[in-house]
Amino acid sequence: MLASLNSVRTLLLAIFVLMAGSGFLSTLIAIRLEQGGAGDLLIGLAATCYFGGLTLGALKVSPLISRIGHIRAFAAFVSIYSASSLTYAVIDHPAAWIVLRLVDGFVMSGVYVCLESWLNQLARPSNRSAVLASYMVALYAGQAVGQFLLNLGDNAPALPFMVSAILLSLAVLPVLLTQIDQPTIDEIAPFSLKRLYAVSPLGVVGTLATGLMLGAFYALGAVFVQRIGLPLAQVALFTSCVITGGVLLQYPLGLLSDRFDRRQVIVVCLVVVAILSVVLALARGPAAIFLPGALFGGFAFALYPLCVAHSNDHVGEKERVSASSGLVLVYSIGAVAGPMIGSAAMAVSGPAGLFGTIGAIALLCAGFGVWRMMARKSLPTEDQQAFQSLPRTTPMAAVLEEDS
Repeated sequence: MLASLNSVRTLLLAIFVLMAGSGFLSTLIAIRLEQGGAGDLLIGLAATCYFGGLTLGALKVSPLISRIGHIRAFAAFVSIYSASSLTYAVIDHPAAWIVLRLVDGFVMSGVYVCLESWLNQLARPSNRSAVLASYMVALYAGQAVGQFLLNLGDNAPALPFMVSAILLSLAVLPVLLTQIDQPTIDEIAPFSLKRLYAVSPLGVVGTLATGLMLGAFYALGAVFVQRIGLPLAQVALFTSCVITGGVLLQYPLGLLSDRFDRRQVIVVCLVVVAILSVVLALARGPAAIFLPGALFGGFAFALYPLCVAHSNDHVGEKERVSASSGLVLVYSIGAVAGPMIGSAAMAVSGPAGLFGTIGAIALLCAGFGVWRMMARKSLPTEDQQAFQSLPRTTPMAAVLEEDS
């Protein structure tokens, strides 16, 4: 397997370093806004702007990358992100940070499109699954490791932003020095939402619910931990546990969905997320949040690829990329709305409002899934396509699963 990844090792190194330098910024910014006295809605708005920029970039950056080339586009996007990270330390004002979050989301989308289209060109039918799995590991491992950089700000508030800028700058080097040929970007026409829903109602509703839940968590999970009285080091450990759990449980749950009606596995995951959300909402100490947090990440992170796999079970082989890319946009819509819903709930109900809202969304979606199981007969398991874990990044990620 390692030999089959030689052609993409520089790209995997770039995404790992880049995520280590940027993956903790959402947590850090939420914490700093909280410490500065910003209200819940303002914290939620900052996260909404990031996901909004990510969505806008996914729709707009491909022509720019095609015009100037992947290497120059990647360098430009990462350079802007690095400059943005330093600007947080220079301009300490919520309004400026909200604008910077929008910029961060836009350029990060460009980074994802560059790397994912590149990986798609280099992947072959014999190693496509290995390339996708390695991309997922590099993505989430960098994000999990980066959480511990939060602890650098105890005595030097600007230091985490400076380290972020350093890592982002270093992430450019593997790409600038690569000898890999630059790819072309194929335009992907996603399904309309109406057609997607007609093909797979649970796939669309489940993906939207996942975006709502994870968008709210990424925006406010760190604020929740601080408000129940835990120190910054515990915040970093908690978010890292959630991300690590999300990586470790995706494949076991995916393999389970290959053997049973996939809708049943989706509904079970949603119910478990709802139960764990109640546990976390009632938690008041470190011993009570780390294991439930890891399990929450495991079941919640698995929902997106499970919903994509379920939707793809009901479309033709040539339509799977379009269906998957459409679901990325559905997830993004949920991720844009999730922070504002979560912040409103916390403003009304306190810290428990975050996971109370996430649990309610999971339970409502589970009820919808039970209704869909009664409304449509299950697909024979032998007709289901094999589960494939997918990142929730841009429509270009859908191309990576093709033929895998």
